[in-house]
Amino acid sequence: MRHFIWIGCLTLLSLKLFNLALAAPDSCSAEFPEIQKFFENQGELLRQRKHLENLAVYEYNTNVTEENRLHMIAISARNALENVKAVQLVRSHHYEEIADPCIKRLAQYSSEIGADILDAHDFDTFQNAISKMQSNYASTKVCSYKDASDCSLSLEPHIQERLSNSRDPKELAHYWKEWHDKAGTPMREHFAKYVELINKAAKLNGYTSNAEYWIHHYEDPNFEKNLDAAYQAILPLYRELHGYVRQRLLNHYGPEVVAADGNIPMHLLGNMWGQQWDQIIELLKPYPNKEFVDVTAEMKEQGYTVKKMFELGDEFFQSLGMRALPHSFWNLSVLEKPEDRTIVCHASAWDLYEDSDVRIKMCTEVDTYYLYVVHHELGHIQYYLLYESQPTVFRDAPNPGFHEAVGDVIALSVSSQKHLHAIGLVPEPELDEESRINELFRTSLKKVVFLPFAYIMDKYRYSVFRNEFKESSWNCAFWQMRSQYTGIEPPVHRDDKDFDPPAKYHLSADVEYLRYFAAHIFQFQFHKSLCQKAGQYEAGNPHKTLDNCDIYKSKEAGHAFKHFLSAGSSRHWTEVLKEFTGETIMDPSALLEYFEPLRVWLKEENRKQKVTVGWGNTDKVPHSC
Repeated sequence: MRHFIWIGCLTLLSLKLFNLALAAPDSCSAEFPEIQKFFENQGELLRQRKHLENLAVYEYNTNVTEENRLHMIAISARNALENVKAVQLVRSHHYEEIADPCIKRLAQYSSEIGADILDAHDFDTFQNAISKMQSNYASTKVCSYKDASDCSLSLEPHIQERLSNSRDPKELAHYWKEWHDKAGTPMREHFAKYVELINKAAKLNGYTSNAEYWIHHYEDPNFEKNLDAAYQAILPLYRELHGYVRQRLLNHYGPEVVAADGNIPMHLLGNMWGQQWDQIIELLKPYPNKEFVDVTAEMKEQGYTVKKMFELGDEFFQSLGMRALPHSFWNLSVLEKPEDRTIVCHASAWDLYEDSDVRIKMCTEVDTYYLYVVHHELGHIQYYLLYESQPTVFRDAPNPGFHEAVGDVIALSVSSQKHLHAIGLVPEPELDEESRINELFRTSLKKVVFLPFAYIMDKYRYSVFRNEFKESSWNCAFWQMRSQYTGIEPPVHRDDKDFDPPAKYHLSADVEYLRYFAAHIFQFQFHKSLCQKAGQYEAGNPHKTLDNCDIYKSKEAGHAFKHFLSAGSSRHWTEVLKEFTGETIMDPSALLEYFEPLRVWLKEENRKQKVTVGWGNTDKVPHSC
């Protein structure tokens, strides 16, 4: 998952300010050499500050101490003052009135400053609110279900291990409640202060709320309309999945735990937030007599190490004609969980904006899951490296969803049977039909079920930012929306004495979430395009399907991918998307095509088993909020 620094440091448009123009002298019209020089000089100063700020945040995330937190805040606060001066200077010259489109764009982006627009007191309060939530999230420990005196369990790996492997609903509910009570509820005041100040910053920047500020990153006046249309398009497939999974859970746990036509209690799904359900796959497997593809044992048999996994990922990208990882990556990244300090284990890729200094921070283990995460994070790294030669203002993805999609599209190839066979981890390059349904089903529990979850994370925050709920009802409204749009409910009654949103990392860390929804759509569009360019996909050809496509070693696919990534944000995202895929919108049709064999199978299976498809309102929260 790409790293996004909290909004107090670098929101996306604040990021564009920070990026303000290490513009090369020939990047804009030669008619305006003095203006070019202005942006070049200011851009170099901003680049230096950006490097220092990113470095401070990286040091905090890889060593969570109060000293590092305060240092990070101090660097950000100091830079904020300089950024405000830069904005005022740009605005005083009225560069946005110049007809040259490049200069217009520079002036437009550099005139918006994000949270840095807050005065010193508010800015400091804002950063403290977010960093307190981050620190609480990183340091939260819960008590053991079996030994109440042991309260040293962290989310990863301890709690996640129990959520994945326990089938005792009381134990699962215990860990769910412990986490939300400690990671969420104590952060209510910090979250409220964050909302107050992020909205204040948005209004100072000319937006009615932070919802509109976030939406405008997508440069699409119809973004919300298109978002809703994409959700509706995938809903029929999700409903079939939801119905099938609920029935299997009902068969296992009984009606006293799971209702045949209700919401699924989320503690049973193997994930703290019910965002992906693949950890309970053994309860749900369509064909139980078929083994899933799992290369963990084979990796360990072959002596894989964490470093070897990253070397394998590096070789994948080099096979496409992309850059090898720089030496500094190996020396400065944190690839395994250290024993001597607390770090934020949430996997993230980092661009330090100096001399190809790119890094990854994650608590990697040698298993199948992390094999794919490694390639995903290296996708971000390649994006950083390939658009590094762009003027700094364009060193970003042109659409917030593109960066995550780039990481995921590589993982789609790497997880294919064809690729695992190519690197010697499985004996056969294709699956039989029953095994194929099993694998599509497992993938759907990661990809398809994630979409409604991702959709609601920001639909909820949009409503909070727009003051559509009373603050006293924020928690109740959160669970009502999750029930309505995802058919998921908490395992125990929750009301507005509780406060659960900050128990999700991205809501504590001020990370806009719809980028992940968009990424889950775009990655299949990218995947189909790359597979066609690699000669790995033909409609109707059972040996060249989207779900068993591997672009490994395809210079044709690599050339197109490099060109796409190298553009950065130098052009509108619809232009670079059209050049790459022939499309100009976020279109879920490629995703639906990928999962079509599964959809047909699920629909027939649910019909045969007389499964109810759909759900009503949850009874785990009051209906009056």
